[in-house]
Amino acid sequence: MRRVNSLLLIVFLLAACDQPAYQAIPDDGLILAFGDSLTAGVGASPEQSYPNVMAELSGRRVINAGISGETSAEGLRRFPSLLEQQQPDLIILLEGGNDILRNQAQSATKANLAAMIRLARAQQIPVLLLGVPEKSLFSDSADLYQELAGEFELLFMEDLIADLLRTRRYKSDPVHLNGDGYRAMAEAIFDYLQDQGLF
Repeated sequence: MRRVNSLLLIVFLLAACDQPAYQAIPDDGLILAFGDSLTAGVGASPEQSYPNVMAELSGRRVINAGISGETSAEGLRRFPSLLEQQQPDLIILLEGGNDILRNQAQSATKANLAAMIRLARAQQIPVLLLGVPEKSLFSDSADLYQELAGEFELLFMEDLIADLLRTRRYKSDPVHLNGDGYRAMAEAIFDYLQDQGLF
């Protein structure tokens, strides 16, 4: 019986070692919110954007690096210089929605996002990846996001955006949130990061 308990303890410890460990973001830390219109806050006032609400909730500086209409290829072109300039403690990556809306190949979107994640990893910056839904009513996150999260062992919120866009009171139009939606988004991200030990 003692031997069985010892084996169970070893298995538990090995499993725990497989889980990425995240350090709390310091009080003077910086979060880079990178993406397209859902990051920029289209559909609400600038003060209601999710990065602005995240700054309010977390007490950290949050840079809104969202550009409306941007594709993942365009995002990849500006990503390295932002990393170099800002040196963030965390990146929240929400990119690829415009690729999906324009029917671009998901393999290319995945490759662009993977390149961004590798750049962050090279500087030991943790990434929270947010899944983007497929281009259909009531759809779930595109498979490429779950694949990336698994490959890179990322912090990952698979269905947050899809769930918010399925809730009419949170939407300003079919693909954007309103002020209440962005606040709900920021609160969900903050709660998740708290659970992961980043705050």
